[in-house]
Amino acid sequence: MTSAELLTDAFDRVRDEVHAAAGGLTPDRLVFRADPEANTIAWLLWHLTRVQDDHIAGVAGIGQRWTSGGWADRFALPLDPSDTGFGHGPDEVAAVRVDSPDLLTGYHDSVHAMTTGYVAGLTDADLPVVVDRAWDPPVTLGVRLVSVVSDCLQHAGQAAFVRGLAERG
Repeated sequence: MTSAELLTDAFDRVRDEVHAAAGGLTPDRLVFRADPEANTIAWLLWHLTRVQDDHIAGVAGIGQRWTSGGWADRFALPLDPSDTGFGHGPDEVAAVRVDSPDLLTGYHDSVHAMTTGYVAGLTDADLPVVVDRAWDPPVTLGVRLVSVVSDCLQHAGQAAFVRGLAERG
């Protein structure tokens, strides 16, 4: 297995978890909160996809699907188009509302296609290239990609947990 195949498999698993967490939910279930300050399924899935979109587009040197693919217009959220959800409080979380889980999974599928198209062309020699010098130590492409996978899987797991709570309530 090549590193490109390994990364593709990892991002495929993220996509599968996003679909499992969102599939078949009503708009009310998508915004269920375990308490008034908790994250919703809609916010968790939107945020993980926004982060993946932002970070992969950044290392690939291409436009984010959120803006270039028209997803920001489809979602019509009262947030700045550059917002990825970092630092959101309860009010911003509540602002992420969707009419259908298909909007969340559609956006994720678009980002997934961009991501897997990018990682399919990577070689082992690409992974140690520094992509962000703002950190100490500087972040390599390999570290950035693993970080994105980790963040996405954590949020997808959180969304699955919240879904379980919502379905029991």
